[in-house]
Amino acid sequence: MTRCLVTGATGYIGGRLVPELLAAGHDVRCMVRSAGRLRDLPWAGRTEIAEADARDPERVAAALRGIDVAYYLIHGMSGGRGFAASDRDAARTFAVAARRARVRRVVYLGGLTPDAGEGHRLSAHMSSRAEVGEIFLASGVPSVVLRAAVIIGSGSASFEMLRYLAERLPVMTTPRWVRSRTQPIAVRDVLRYLVAWAGIAEEVNSGFDIGGPDVLTYAEMMRRYAAVAGLPPRLIIPVPLLTPRLSSLWVGLVTPVPAAIARPLVESLRSQAVCREHDIARYVADPEGGLIGFDRAVSLALQKIKEADVATRWSSAAMPGAPSDPLPTDPDWAGGSLYIDRRAITVAADPEALWRVIEGIGGENGWYSLPVAWKVRGALDRMVGGVGLRRGRRDPLRLRVGDSIDFWRVEEIEQGRLLRLRAEMRLPGLAWLELSQGVEDGRTVYRQRAVFHPHGLLGHLYWWSILPFHGLIFGRMPRNVAAAARGLMGRGAV
Repeated sequence: MTRCLVTGATGYIGGRLVPELLAAGHDVRCMVRSAGRLRDLPWAGRTEIAEADARDPERVAAALRGIDVAYYLIHGMSGGRGFAASDRDAARTFAVAARRARVRRVVYLGGLTPDAGEGHRLSAHMSSRAEVGEIFLASGVPSVVLRAAVIIGSGSASFEMLRYLAERLPVMTTPRWVRSRTQPIAVRDVLRYLVAWAGIAEEVNSGFDIGGPDVLTYAEMMRRYAAVAGLPPRLIIPVPLLTPRLSSLWVGLVTPVPAAIARPLVESLRSQAVCREHDIARYVADPEGGLIGFDRAVSLALQKIKEADVATRWSSAAMPGAPSDPLPTDPDWAGGSLYIDRRAITVAADPEALWRVIEGIGGENGWYSLPVAWKVRGALDRMVGGVGLRRGRRDPLRLRVGDSIDFWRVEEIEQGRLLRLRAEMRLPGLAWLELSQGVEDGRTVYRQRAVFHPHGLLGHLYWWSILPFHGLIFGRMPRNVAAAARGLMGRGAV
């Protein structure tokens, strides 16, 4: 049994790695900025949780105390000004603390990059990932740096981008990067490699390229995805005009992946990303039957989506820059102005039916009020670099703290009683939407509360400018939610 620390446990890979390590018999401690984000995960009770920001030396040192193997899965995908310096500082802080704590091994998952001598200019994100890997290799702590290209798995940003491009565009005019060769890898093989390093006793300080058995261009991946998904053949016409920035905007328009996240993915695809060695096989043997091929990885991912069994999504991790302040609960809150819109209605349905509608809100089920208005708000958010309305839901029926729902995130859920969502759209302030239900005088009652904490004059102007729309949007929601609950009762679907 190895004592493991997993950073980024609320993210796509970290959220899948923890249960795999537990299944392998290891002790796991999760390092997260907010312990509440792990509360509803099925494996959380079997782990120890340490709250720490990766740039806080004291808290990181406490999180690493007594750890044998530390998994570093932190990377600022959305970038923004100074993201590389922030990633560098966090990695250095972690590396110093790991050395002082006498950690036996650090395992870092980075990106697969071309040889420097091939004349390729790395993107800022790929350069940052390579730099972080070098920081750990030079840290004095034996470190394993795994370098992967496109990861194929249900819910990964790379897979979602590929999936929606292939499904929504039967004819595509595409930029030149669709001709770059890459070596995708199934998320199952990534996790197998990560878990294996918890049990390897040898002292190793090295980087390893990891990839599946297929080397493909992005255009070939789109065509093969279409074949596996049973879609008609896709016609792909490359054009030389789309820069990475324009490409990311185009991806953001067509897929649920916002431009801020699409851009580093696109930039990483401009250069060839093919494994130069398979040295990792000296320590982690290939499975019987070999690594999972591209077509099989796509088939497995689509099956998970069909069965609504997606454990984590790219949106599992909070968007950098998104608000994280908790809802002010003091009635006499002294932090400034709060604007509140309250609604309530008696519902002719059982509490169970009403709660099912509340917990199922968003995504394919919509918001029970003026769909066009919600779509316009989502489109406006995408235009200013926000996440927009197309992130959808991880699960169509069930929610847990930390889940994303379109441009909201679940901040609190009390099963059968309350759902609180925090807005992650671009706003001049902080916003929450709270939906609750209860029984009063023998009647089922639905309550709804929208709360806005403005930032500066612009925040106040924003609230008053949209106030006329609140009656249309929030005013209709209670009636439509009540009607949906009655419909469930009528169909006997509860």
